[in-house]
Amino acid sequence: MDHNALARPARGTARVRAGLGVAAVLAIALPSLMPATAQADPANSAATMQWATETLAPGVQVRTGAIRNVDITPTWTVAVQSPGISRLTGAATWSEVGTQSWADATERKLRDAGFQPRVESVRWPDYSDAPHEVMGLRVRVGSFSTQAAAQSAAAAITSAGFHTSVAWTGYDIQQPADRENVHVALIDPRVFDGTVEGTHDGNVAQRKTTSSVAAQLNSLVAVNGGFFVTSDADGVQGTASGLGAYDGQLGSMAVGSRAALILADGGRHARVADLTTTVTARAGNSSYRIQGINRVPGLVRDCGRPGTTPSDLPWQDVTCRLADDLVRFTPEFGADLPTGPGVQAVLDASGRVVSVGARGGRVPAGGSVLQGIGGGAGWLTTHADPGSRIRVDEVIRDTSGRRVELDDGDSIVSAAPTLVKDGRIDIDAVAEGVVDPQDLSFGYAWANVRQPRTMAGVDRKGRLILATVDGRQTGGSEGFTLHEAAEFMRSLGAVQALNLDGGGSTAMAVRGTLVSNPSDTTGERAVGDTVQVLAAQAD
Repeated sequence: MDHNALARPARGTARVRAGLGVAAVLAIALPSLMPATAQADPANSAATMQWATETLAPGVQVRTGAIRNVDITPTWTVAVQSPGISRLTGAATWSEVGTQSWADATERKLRDAGFQPRVESVRWPDYSDAPHEVMGLRVRVGSFSTQAAAQSAAAAITSAGFHTSVAWTGYDIQQPADRENVHVALIDPRVFDGTVEGTHDGNVAQRKTTSSVAAQLNSLVAVNGGFFVTSDADGVQGTASGLGAYDGQLGSMAVGSRAALILADGGRHARVADLTTTVTARAGNSSYRIQGINRVPGLVRDCGRPGTTPSDLPWQDVTCRLADDLVRFTPEFGADLPTGPGVQAVLDASGRVVSVGARGGRVPAGGSVLQGIGGGAGWLTTHADPGSRIRVDEVIRDTSGRRVELDDGDSIVSAAPTLVKDGRIDIDAVAEGVVDPQDLSFGYAWANVRQPRTMAGVDRKGRLILATVDGRQTGGSEGFTLHEAAEFMRSLGAVQALNLDGGGSTAMAVRGTLVSNPSDTTGERAVGDTVQVLAAQAD
């Protein structure tokens, strides 16, 4: 999820389709979308929801909705940023939330400079593993009807020596959003005779839009999937930055214990669980841990692998380094192999070593490639003799220790964090690396500010719920915070749910046509993997 641009110009209000039927798909109670820690009084605003329902196939229905709070009128404002130091990297940072002493000093300096600031308290959302108290204070100036007026005021405040940004109060968790446009798909495996699968469309090293994959596969419904690499500096674009499995084959490894959507038996059995992966290369009596599948050796997007620096814990949108690394490339890696220092061994379909040499080239059809740097290169040099065999063992486990077996038709799409567990909101935002209570500059906008979101969950009847909310559209749709996403999924009946990739990646397509409203100014974003609901093929 890219949160570089939180303030976007108005794009117009999305229209809710009418005349599609009003059959009750889900037992939905209108969510207040106000966390218990919010300071606004939800009783002061009346939320309304309008739904339009369409049945695409037996067991597959889609609802389009608009949640409105007509009493809420967001405005533009100027936020004064608090300086800090990243706890992870040591680099200078800026945050919209700071300490009491910073807020008091900043307020005084602003008044001395002739401005009229206000200080607002921000509480932590109700995460399961974060403090349940005041997060900090923010300092803002003015309330403007247009973005241009706020930008003009921000320029004057910046000239007076302050670091500023322009903010839209509709993204604040302290008051309800004035509008949120949502799409919800419900797939009942007891009735639906098709399949649901996570897919990288045959090549894990590519990016394609959700709707283009949906059109190519003639899917009924599609949403974007997990996190992926978006910059050459972080690896090969399109490759997953977390656990991914497609048609029973592991395509990427977990980075720490993070949430995943497991679609077993073509989606007939769906569940959400935090998963880890262990992959081992074995040559005779010697073994070496494989730390990655289909990624650049030494670069681990979102961190979370043993030995990575500066942290071996998950950190969202951070690329960690690994000096001793062994990476496996599968036939689904349809790009040139990474080059650079180290050693690679080319294996045939049986695991027999065909050649050992410099890194580069392509994965042979039906075969695989192991690339090592540091200790990984040393192990390959010692044990990957041409003609010998290297066996690769893969193990996926959930937090209970239960092993997840992959068979044909099984797929896994992962992201972070968990939203709902055992029917209760249970957001492990710290453990899954999307916020840091010791560094308020990290993850604040990602988690605690309204954003476009894609969510997936399962209800008590085993039905799969796929949902999106448009965001970053002032005057159109503002999105959810993580806590609001959890509340929304629980209101739909989810007893398990997770947050998938969001921001500019959020997309839902129905019959190959995009129905959500992308937040990127360039339109629908090309993503890594997607979740596709496919009708049964005729004999």
